[in-house]
Amino acid sequence: MNAEFISLDDIDRAVAYVRRKTPLRPRLGLILGSALGVLANDVADATRLEGRSIPGWPVATVVGHAGRVHFGYLEGQPVVVMQGRAHFYEGPSISRIGLPVRVMQRLGIEILIVTNAAGAVNPAFNPGELMLITDHLNLVGMAGHSPLRGPNLEPFGPRFPDMSQAYDRTLMEVARAAASDQGLTMREGVYAWLAGPSFETPADLRFLRAVGVDAVGMSTVPEVTVARHGGVRVLGISGISNKANLDGATATTHEEVLAAGEVLAPRLSGVLRGVLRKL
Repeated sequence: MNAEFISLDDIDRAVAYVRRKTPLRPRLGLILGSALGVLANDVADATRLEGRSIPGWPVATVVGHAGRVHFGYLEGQPVVVMQGRAHFYEGPSISRIGLPVRVMQRLGIEILIVTNAAGAVNPAFNPGELMLITDHLNLVGMAGHSPLRGPNLEPFGPRFPDMSQAYDRTLMEVARAAASDQGLTMREGVYAWLAGPSFETPADLRFLRAVGVDAVGMSTVPEVTVARHGGVRVLGISGISNKANLDGATATTHEEVLAAGEVLAPRLSGVLRGVLRKL
């Protein structure tokens, strides 16, 4: 088989390693994005693994992504929590980017919660705000880079999965209620995935705004695609890390993203804890 694509053997090798380390059977998987991983430290009765120790696991190399995987309990729920993620621009094949979600599926998760730090495209959005992802624009996938490319993994799902409700509507209602309980006004909108690692030009942002995008980032969509292929329900939340730069008047930096994470992390943690309690 082409090494570009992960196989069932690749997935089961990683699953076997995890099962040797912990007997936990998680109900939920959480992927915590740039500078948003503080919640992982609160996992109770935790088994903590370095992602690089799991066979085939894509290694996170970017500041703000610790690359650890935590198995334990949050708000009484059995969970697996990824403290950071690898991105397509870091070098793994797009198929391998999906391996962590495949492992979670084999371990039995029913729900995947994905988070990220995202740049505002909607000029009304401000740094430090949360955005409930209601849909996404998969520009990288449209260009042919899908984590489902290659032989279909039949035990997980069909060759042509439906993506009309990529983000679960019932889970969205739960998240809205959890944000309200925290006294937070959560924005809602469409997230666009670009490959990165360069930040967007003003022309990129004006194009995205014209087609209805509210926030943009360099992750999340491959994981959501794999989750939905395997029948796992998905909730997505972006932390807005920088203001829309539609006219090119300001520069965007990764340091800005990390600084915004210090504000966003406690707000996101509060909402996610609320969601877990309501589930």
